[in-house]
Amino acid sequence: MGVVSGELESVRVARVLRDDIVLGRRLPGSRLVERDIAAQLNVSRLPVREAIRLLVAEGVVVSRPRTWAVVREYTLDDVRDFAEVRAPIETLLFVYAAERHDADGLAGLRAVLEREERAARDGDLTAARAAAGDFHAYMAVLAGNEVLTELANVFATRLRWIFGLYEDAIGMVVAHAELFDAIAARDVELVRRLTVAHLDAGYRAAVHRFGGGAEIAEAETDAEPESEV
Repeated sequence: MGVVSGELESVRVARVLRDDIVLGRRLPGSRLVERDIAAQLNVSRLPVREAIRLLVAEGVVVSRPRTWAVVREYTLDDVRDFAEVRAPIETLLFVYAAERHDADGLAGLRAVLEREERAARDGDLTAARAAAGDFHAYMAVLAGNEVLTELANVFATRLRWIFGLYEDAIGMVVAHAELFDAIAARDVELVRRLTVAHLDAGYRAAVHRFGGGAEIAEAETDAEPESEV
């Protein structure tokens, strides 16, 4: 990944490590060894230390005194908690995006979707996941609500990590294309329904990834109406 012009070394290191974690290149529980990271990125250990502190503040790294920092390991309870926070915030962002977008904003969202489509078509799951995360993040641009944007940014890295490591890139593109069409048409009620369904599917996929598939299946069984005799 190239260096952004004028970017501080600690910011660059944090960006690289964040991408590695969010896109699954550094797994939960893996150690972040300052010496090794400094050598890999050709920097001193100080910006690595500062970058790790930033990622601890973002909630994706755990600092252990007198030993290595490690990539955080989330539990099923964490997944549920974040899903409960994500749903109302992102639903509002998608709805406001449908109501408030302008031509330039819609063109920007189309460009993100096209990037996701190309990556999925080419079989580049990492790039597709990154673009899918950008698709969700772009709603803040279209919605134009600074408070919602601030709230979303607090959880952005953790939400991408927990819900972004899906496997079905084509299926994700299809879901995002449907949302794009509904946003472009300013069909607020359709956007709301699609968003709720989309976020629920993401939650279920994350639960399965974290080993809670049996829990989802049990909940679905309990929700089924009893058959008439």
